[in-house]
Amino acid sequence: MDSRLIFEGVGVAITTPFSSDEIDFEAFSDHIEYLIKNNAQALIVNGTTGESPTLSMKEAKLLIEAAVTKVAGRIPVIAGTGTNATQSTVEMSKFAENVGADGIMLITPYYNKTNQKGLYQHFIKVADSTNLPVVLYNVPSRTAMTIEAETVYALSKHPNIIALKDATGNLEYTKQLLELTGDENFSLYSGNDDNMHRFCSIGGKGLISVVGNVIPGEMQDIYGSIKEHKPDSEAKFQQLMPLIEAAQVDVNPMPIKAMTSALGFGLNEFRLPLVPLEGAALGHALRTLKNYKEGIVL
Repeated sequence: MDSRLIFEGVGVAITTPFSSDEIDFEAFSDHIEYLIKNNAQALIVNGTTGESPTLSMKEAKLLIEAAVTKVAGRIPVIAGTGTNATQSTVEMSKFAENVGADGIMLITPYYNKTNQKGLYQHFIKVADSTNLPVVLYNVPSRTAMTIEAETVYALSKHPNIIALKDATGNLEYTKQLLELTGDENFSLYSGNDDNMHRFCSIGGKGLISVVGNVIPGEMQDIYGSIKEHKPDSEAKFQQLMPLIEAAQVDVNPMPIKAMTSALGFGLNEFRLPLVPLEGAALGHALRTLKNYKEGIVL
């Protein structure tokens, strides 16, 4: 295994359950146990799927600490500590290290944005502040900011910056990154469930998954099939596409939280501006999950 590889395969960006507008730590703990027992390779806490923008810093810290305690070293815990302010990102990252997280994930600064020089300095300052492995997170559809391939390559030279979660959905960008960083002991993880097969087939080390909240084992099995070059890996992946698409029927994490709630991991409750799915979209998400779990061909 590469010395800077924090995990390989399918990590899960876990949802944050709420009850009466407070974090439901019991449901959170139960969900973590389900993910570990069903072969999730890493747990990503306080990410987009975890509704991080609506969490206070205190709540985010409590979530990270709760995850580390529950996981108890069984799989890596990667804490989403990125904000659009370098100072608060450093504070969160130091906290994650102090409570025993195995790595941190840093989103690009949003709203105030920056240029590539500012991005570089932001990530370097945070990486210098901690001994934890750093996973960069590029999701321009949410931040209006992208990390250019050359900037990723320059950042990969830092001993703590070990990976990128690539949620661009652009495989040409992915290929460019692989060409630049391929010999640099640097990992690329897809942030899009629907392109997992193509992404990992060309050299990606895995996926940070949304639908893995409900089918972590199945997604990990697909990853294994890809890496073993099994001829049926694409067909098996396509069997999961109806569920993957159902998890994208509306803004993430609205559909996946409807599904995790149906499995018993907390209420289908959100903090505004997110709202629960309704009507046809809710029916489609839950029906697709039910059919899958009952073994009905989708």
